[in-house]
Amino acid sequence: MAYIAVTALSHVGLVREHNEDSLVVGPWMLCGTVTENPQTLVFPLGRPLLVAVADGLGGQPAGEVASGLVARRLSWLGPSLDGEDAVRDALDLCNRAVYAAADDDPELFTMGTTVAGVVVTEESMLAFNVGDSKVYDATGDGLRQVSVDDSPPPPPGRRTTSAVTQTLGGGPAFSTVTPHVTAAALSVGDRRLVCSDGLTDPVPDEEIAGLLRVYDDGRAAFELWKAAIDAGGPDNITLALVRVAD
Repeated sequence: MAYIAVTALSHVGLVREHNEDSLVVGPWMLCGTVTENPQTLVFPLGRPLLVAVADGLGGQPAGEVASGLVARRLSWLGPSLDGEDAVRDALDLCNRAVYAAADDDPELFTMGTTVAGVVVTEESMLAFNVGDSKVYDATGDGLRQVSVDDSPPPPPGRRTTSAVTQTLGGGPAFSTVTPHVTAAALSVGDRRLVCSDGLTDPVPDEEIAGLLRVYDDGRAAFELWKAAIDAGGPDNITLALVRVAD
């Protein structure tokens, strides 16, 4: 019988004072907290399984509140996300929920978060994102980004930019979002990496690909985290590796 193995971790990094990332794996959530070691959970293939990373906006208030709100909402909605339209509707609901919470509390004004993730169904792998958190297809020997960055081109001589053009919440007044959602047929051996930019900003794709060619599951998650730490750990590091096996 086919199953889904999900290995995840969330860490504050070396520079930030606290963790504003949140993580959801089916019913399991980490909201603004830290894992000491990678955790692996196994699920039977069947009903939709959602795995997502939400990265609260730095430089704006209550990023951990926004990311946690989205993680909890997605965890609750996850079993019902059986297609692309359902995922888009869920992300619209999350966006409205963030704005509504910010409207109710002046201390949360302009809070926002990015989000990226996958929904694994019996027949397909749905990838989605709003913002610059990423989803990669890590099947085989290559690494291919399947999410679409909501960010402007980086400045000359830079590989990355911290600017984002679309987030859940994050503005002084309500703004709709246009989520990026794609579907692919599911096969045994499929592997996806979902992560915040605390991994991808300091660690180039080529290095991530090299580590994933050698390692899997817990060891892969540890080596990816270590690469980000060795590169200075400038931001919160949250990642989940999703693998379909039999």
